[in-house]
Amino acid sequence: MFWIICAALTGAVGLAIMAPLLRGRAQVAEPAAAFDLRVYRDQLQEVERDLERGVIAPEDAARLRTEIGRKVLDADRRLSQAASGGAGGRGLLALAILAVLFAGAVALYLREGQPGRGDLPIMQRIAQSQRVYENRPNQAEAEARAPAPVVPDVPEDFASLIDQLREAVARNPDDPQGLALLATNEIRLGNFAAARQAQQRLVELRGDQVTAAELVRLAALMIEAAGGVITPEAEAVLTRALQADPHDPQGRYLLGMLQLQNDRPDRAFPIWRRLLEEGPEDAPWIAPIRAAIADLAWLAGQPDYVPPALLPGPDAEAMAAAEDMSPEDRQQMIAGMVSQLEARLAQQGGTPEEWARLISSLVVIGNADHARDIWTEAQTRFAAQPEALEIVRQAAVQSGLAE
Repeated sequence: MFWIICAALTGAVGLAIMAPLLRGRAQVAEPAAAFDLRVYRDQLQEVERDLERGVIAPEDAARLRTEIGRKVLDADRRLSQAASGGAGGRGLLALAILAVLFAGAVALYLREGQPGRGDLPIMQRIAQSQRVYENRPNQAEAEARAPAPVVPDVPEDFASLIDQLREAVARNPDDPQGLALLATNEIRLGNFAAARQAQQRLVELRGDQVTAAELVRLAALMIEAAGGVITPEAEAVLTRALQADPHDPQGRYLLGMLQLQNDRPDRAFPIWRRLLEEGPEDAPWIAPIRAAIADLAWLAGQPDYVPPALLPGPDAEAMAAAEDMSPEDRQQMIAGMVSQLEARLAQQGGTPEEWARLISSLVVIGNADHARDIWTEAQTRFAAQPEALEIVRQAAVQSGLAE
């Protein structure tokens, strides 16, 4: 079907381009030189008639023959040039160039394309993604295939301390504090497999008391040790983390990564979209999400999606000035910025992210009662927009204003 459509389109375009050229060859206008040649021949005949009637002298007739003969030769030369380089020649040249272009296009596709590849309907793509998901390598296989870590240069005293820490943990493998400290320092050294082992032992010791943050950290270390692959074992840990805290942002980010690795942008997009809308902008997962969200939306079938704009914040000069302020002046500056944001939202309106930011900021500066009033106003303003209201509600929940 693909080749039939391509051939039909190519033929239609070729005919549309060639038709004027072919018509031009069949309907070439008479060159001006041919008309001049007829006129000059008629003039020669007229000279002969005038000579026979005695209208002109033989000397004048000879002179006229010579002058008209030069014009005949010039007209004949121009007629020959028009015949060799006229519209017909140009038409043939254009047709030859067109044929070369079509042949080049076919050759380029045969070289760079995949002419033998069949159609891939949506259900077949989903089935293929499921096979990729089911055939992922396990943790041991992925770690064995992962590239060797780049070990940074460390001072000898620091390396000696790490060796002592490893020995201490080996002697007392049930010390949670030692395991946590060892995992942190192994990460600094780029030893993700060793860090994963220490964190995994820590999670086992915690048992039912393990936190979502500890589980997410273990999942992230398993992914790093596996060279970026989210293995079934890492997914199982990630699932436990999100069961403990469904709102954990890093866990949700990794869940979106899992969907992308298995070619399911339709599942990854809503996860990352919500994370981007929730912010904060300085969170480590926001930058990679913002860089990929437009392409991800297109792949997920939502090409009209527009990511939220960057929220305005203090510039570098304001941040530098704040460092030299007293705590009271700094608090006053922050309160002024919050007041400006509130005034702009009251006069011009704003995005749900800006309303969420206002609520959080008011609570931070100790004005929780006013933040509660803003939350009430936001519920009215975004009553007809459930998704927008959910963004503001999350800020209210995190600020302790809603459940």
